Amino acid sequence: MAETASALRTLAHNVRAARTRAGLSLDELGRRAQVSKGALVGLEKAQGNPNFATLVRLADTLGVSVSALLEGPAEGRVRVVAADAVPPLWTGERGSEARLMLTTSGPAPVEVWRWRLEPGEEYPSHPHQAGVVETVSVTAGRMTLVVDGTEHPVEAGQTAAFDGDVPHAYRGSGAESCHLVMTVHLPPGPASTA
Repeated sequence: MAETASALRTLAHNVRAARTRAGLSLDELGRRAQVSKGALVGLEKAQGNPNFATLVRLADTLGVSVSALLEGPAEGRVRVVAADAVPPLWTGERGSEARLMLTTSGPAPVEVWRWRLEPGEEYPSHPHQAGVVETVSVTAGRMTLVVDGTEHPVEAGQTAAFDGDVPHAYRGSGAESCHLVMTVHLPPGPASTA
């Protein structure tokens, strides 16, 4: 429980700091990110439990990575992160999950995710800000990548890349679990607040 409280305090601090840097009021951030002002007030007070979709919308609106909202200060030059040390940010009803392993720093950060998709389970994603590019590298099983309404089968040993500024979804295909590594390449510099 102490870890959860600490994580909520870190999230609260990072959201408030990113909102202040962007010069956004709670009302304006809520409008742009489609999150209620009450939820934002609670979040900035380290209360509540925001879901994955809310974190993605806030990060996109604030022009930062999801992990920039979740992580404390860097602890050294090399970070090694074990999958079981990172809680899933999304879990599906059939056992699918997505874990944000880490985000690289620098002018064009990259998020590194580990996903498991169970057969027939799907995660729909809203469009990201312009300039976001995603890759999915399937390490086991099969998936269907749906980008702007078009389905693309991706099998073990294959990697697909696409612009993330359109509606997209990830669906487990075949008879076994699909395991994949996803990277989300964020555009350089601060995002436009327009």
